[in-house]
Amino acid sequence: MKHYHFESKPVAHADAIVSGPHHRFTVLTDRLIRYEWSYDGKFEDRASTFAINREFPVPKFQVVDRPDELEIINDHFHLSYDKKRFSASGLLCSFSAKVTLWGAQWRFGAQPSHGRQENLGGTARTLDEVDGRCDMGNGVLSRFGYAALDDTKSMLFDGQGFVAGRRPGDRIDGYLFCHGHDYKGAIRDFYAVSGKQPLLPRWALGNWWSRYYKYRQDEYIGLMDQFKSKEVPLSVAVVDMDWHMVDDPRVPHAGWTGYTWDKKLFPDPATFGREIHSRNLKITLNDHPHSGIHSHEDSYEDMAKFLSHDTSQKNPILFDPTTPKFMEAYLGILHRSIEKIACDFWWIDWQQGSHTKVPGIDPLWLLNHFHFLDNALDGKRPLIFSRYAGPGSHRYPVGFSGDTVTTWASLEFQPEFTATASNIGYGWWSHDIGGHFHGKRDDELVTRWVQFGVFSPIMRLHSSNSRWTSKEPWLYREESEHVIETFMRLRHRMIPYLYTCNVRASTQDEPLMQPMYWLFPERGEAYQVPNQYFFGSELMVAPIVKPRDRRTNLACVKAWLPPMHRHVDIFTGTVYDGNRELNMYRPLHEIPVLAHEGSIIPLDANRTPGNGGLNPEHFEVLVVIGRDGQTSVLEDPADDYNSDQAKKEALPQTAGERTSQIQWNQAKGELTAHITHGRTWSFRFLAVTETPKDLKVTVDGQDRTGDTGVSVSKFPDTPSMLVHVPSPQASPAPRPDTYTITVSLSGERGGGDPQLSVLDHKPRIEKLLLDYQTEFDVKDKIWSIVDDRDSAINVKMGKLMSLGIDESLTGPVAELILSDVRGMHL
Repeated sequence: MKHYHFESKPVAHADAIVSGPHHRFTVLTDRLIRYEWSYDGKFEDRASTFAINREFPVPKFQVVDRPDELEIINDHFHLSYDKKRFSASGLLCSFSAKVTLWGAQWRFGAQPSHGRQENLGGTARTLDEVDGRCDMGNGVLSRFGYAALDDTKSMLFDGQGFVAGRRPGDRIDGYLFCHGHDYKGAIRDFYAVSGKQPLLPRWALGNWWSRYYKYRQDEYIGLMDQFKSKEVPLSVAVVDMDWHMVDDPRVPHAGWTGYTWDKKLFPDPATFGREIHSRNLKITLNDHPHSGIHSHEDSYEDMAKFLSHDTSQKNPILFDPTTPKFMEAYLGILHRSIEKIACDFWWIDWQQGSHTKVPGIDPLWLLNHFHFLDNALDGKRPLIFSRYAGPGSHRYPVGFSGDTVTTWASLEFQPEFTATASNIGYGWWSHDIGGHFHGKRDDELVTRWVQFGVFSPIMRLHSSNSRWTSKEPWLYREESEHVIETFMRLRHRMIPYLYTCNVRASTQDEPLMQPMYWLFPERGEAYQVPNQYFFGSELMVAPIVKPRDRRTNLACVKAWLPPMHRHVDIFTGTVYDGNRELNMYRPLHEIPVLAHEGSIIPLDANRTPGNGGLNPEHFEVLVVIGRDGQTSVLEDPADDYNSDQAKKEALPQTAGERTSQIQWNQAKGELTAHITHGRTWSFRFLAVTETPKDLKVTVDGQDRTGDTGVSVSKFPDTPSMLVHVPSPQASPAPRPDTYTITVSLSGERGGGDPQLSVLDHKPRIEKLLLDYQTEFDVKDKIWSIVDDRDSAINVKMGKLMSLGIDESLTGPVAELILSDVRGMHL
C-alpha cells in the first residue's frame, strides 16, 4: 500500500537525545520532552498515531549525568531521573513557570493530590447514549502548567505504507508538555509533533442533512427539493445504513454491514447520485464494516479473486484491516465501486471496540487513516466522517460523536465537550444536532440545539427512524420553524468567515472553537464558563442550554465578558462593557454572540444563500469600531459560482487561496479593503446608528460617496449602519486582480476615533415587559424605574432590587440598563 504514504519525520536529531541502557529522553522543543524506558534497551523511532514528527531544531539544554542520577535542564524545566525504571519517586520534573502558589512539580505516574483536577481535559471516543456529562480524558493543557501524554500503547506506522504494533515487553513512551499557562504554545507543539489539522473542503462547512431512516430514492430527492423550496440551504446529503440491503432474505447477518444498493429503495443509484450532485450537494454513505463481505454482495467475486479467497462454499470474506492486501481490496474494489456511483466520502460507523488479531492495532485507527488517505487519491481535499480514536485523530476530520440522547442535559454538555476537544487538537466534531433518540418532543430544545449547531464546527441535523423525531424545520411549531430556518440560512451566510477560520486552523494552529481560558489563562472567570467559547478570532458565543422562563419567554445564560473593552451582540446590537460577569437573557430567536471592538466578520450578503456554500457574489462585512482590526477573506477560486462543475471536481484544491484584506484604522476612523474583482461589497457597522456627516467612500481612489447606498437600522432591527459600495467604474485598461475600497467615517477632515453609538434601551425593555406574563402592577413598577431619567444609576438599580420580585423578571432589565456605562444615564 505504498500509494497510501503520508509525510512524516519521526526520527529526532541525535543531539536532542539523552540516553542510557534502558532510558532515552528527547528534548523535542524547549518545552516538550519525550521520555522512554525499555527493558531491553530498544527504543521506537517509527511514527505513532500521535507522534509523526520528531525532527526539529535542537533546543538549548544542559545535561548533568552522574552515576545514580540524570538531570536535564533548560530555561523552562528541570528534569531529574534516578536511572531506574520510571516511577513517581525516580522521575520528576520542576518548572520555571509560576502558575501555582505552591509550585508545580510533575512526577511520573503520580495522581493529583487533594483531589485537584489539574488537566483541563481532552475529548472522548463517543457520546453514544451519554445523557449529560462524560469523562473527556486528558489534553495537553493544565492549570498546573504541565501535562503528560502516554503514547506507550499506540499503533505505529511502518514507513512502507502500512501499520505495525508495538514491540512486546515492558516499555514506556510518553511526552511531557511544560508550557505553563501558554496554552496556545502547547497546542502549537502538539500540532508540530502530531501534524496539523487538514483543510476542510468549503462545502463541509454548510448544513448537513442526516436521518436514520429507510428513504426511497425519489423521496430523498424530493426532500432536498422541499428544503430548496423553503430557501433553507444544505451542503451534504447523508444516507444512513439503509442505502444498502438490510432486511433482504439474502443478507445472512444482522444487516448493519452492506455494500450492495437496496434496489427496492434505490432502483437507480447512479441517477440518485447525479440528481443529488446536480443540486450542489455532496453525498456520504454509512458504513459498518465489521461483518465483512458476504456472498450476496455485488463485489464479492471481485474481492475474492483479488484476495485468492475460495468461493466454492460462499464463505464470507472476513473483515481484517491488519492485512495490507485486504485493505487494498477493501478500498480499491469494494468502496471504489460504490464511490463511482454515488458517494463522495464515507461515514465510518465503527462501534466494535479497539481490538484486532494484532495486539495494539485499533481497527478504528486503520479505518480513519486509510479512508482519509484514500479519499485524497484523486487530488481533492479529503474528508471522512468517523469517531475519535485517540490523540492524533485531528488529522482525519470530521468527527462523529455518536448517537446523542435527546435531552437538555445532553445539549448542556455539548458546547463544553466541543470546545474542550481543542485541548487535544481535535477541532472538527460533528454532533447529532437536535438529538438522535430517547427523550421527548421539545421544540424549544431542538431550536436551541440548532442554534448551537450553527455556531459549532459542523452543523449536521440528525434523528432516529422514529416518525416523531425527524428534524425538518417545518415539522415544528411555527415559532421554532422560523428560528431554525433562519439560523440554517445564517450558517451558510457565515461560510466566508468559517472558511477563513478553516484555513487558519490548518495553517496557524488555531482551532475554530477555543475555550475562554486559551486567551485568558490567568483569569479564574475564564474557567467558570465552560460552555462559552471563542468561535474563530472575531466571535464569542454563549449558547442557551436551558429552557425559557414561561413568564418572560426568555432563557438565561451566565456569561463572562473578557477585558477586550466593549463587545457588541451581533443580533441585538447591544453594546456591553467588558471585564465582568453577567446573566444574559434571550428570547427563542436569539443567543448571545458577541464581537469585540475591532472585529471584522465577512458574511454572504444573500439572505437566502443556495446549496453547497459557494463563494458569494455579494459580501456583507460586519465591522465593530472602537479598536484597530483586520482580517483576511480567503477563498478557493474552484468554489466560485461560475466555475464549471466538472472542472471543479478535476481541480486539485491545493493552490493558494484567493485573498481579500480588510482593515479598520481606529485613529483615522477609516476602513480599507483590498478586495478581488467580480463581487460587490457592503459593510455593516454594528451599533452605529447615525450616518456621519463627513462619511466618504472611495473606490480605487475615486470619490464614490454620491452613488454609495447608506442606510441606518434601529430597534427592532439590529442597530447598525449599512454602507453598500458601488463596483469599480469600467476602464479600457487591463485591471489588476484587486481593487481598493475606503470607507471613512471621519471624511477628509479626519476627526478620527469614532465610537460605538450609545443606545437607548427603553424601546427594547418596553417590548420585553409587554411580553411578560405577570401582574400589571409589577410591570408598572419596573417601567417607572426604567422611565426615570433623573435618578442616578445606583438609585435606579437600588429601586429595582428592592422591589422584592423574582430575578427572572428584573434580570433582563438590569442586563440592558447596565450593559454600557456610557448609557446608564438614559
